[in-house]
Amino acid sequence: MAMIPPIDHSTASQEIRAEHDRELSLRGRMTNMKRILLHSPAAHRIYAEWFTLRDLLKPALDDRAIWLLSHAISETCRAEIPVTFFRRALIDSGFDPEAIEPTADEALLIKFGKAVAADANAVPEEVWAALKARYDDTLLVNLVAFAGIMVATCLFTNAVRVDLDPELEGYRKR
Repeated sequence: MAMIPPIDHSTASQEIRAEHDRELSLRGRMTNMKRILLHSPAAHRIYAEWFTLRDLLKPALDDRAIWLLSHAISETCRAEIPVTFFRRALIDSGFDPEAIEPTADEALLIKFGKAVAADANAVPEEVWAALKARYDDTLLVNLVAFAGIMVATCLFTNAVRVDLDPELEGYRKR
């Protein structure tokens, strides 16, 4: 059970209900993590910048590359909810998360994601060199910022012990 309960829309303040309704209109669903974050609309908006950064990574990175990066970060952080979320994204797009053969670019992003999540002070020089050979400085800033929000998402779901959303149950890694 989560350490912080989700908001109750019917008794929440007007500000929280407005943020809740804005999120639903933008993304069409409300997760357990978002319902908890909504105790602070500002915190919710900050974490929702994940979507802004994801969009800035496109078209240089496609969905699969972003999912693999995010999955690598989530696995390294041992964050069940994000791991399961990205397993669902991969599976629903026809990929087996345990059998994906990453492209060279995807393999680099996976290495980067694992390194950032394990110890951001120790991202190998060769990983940085390969990233810099492929992407411009703007994309690299967005990539690192995206990875940071992904790590923050893992930290939040782990620390708060957010309950797994029921629709993710069938995608759990066994």
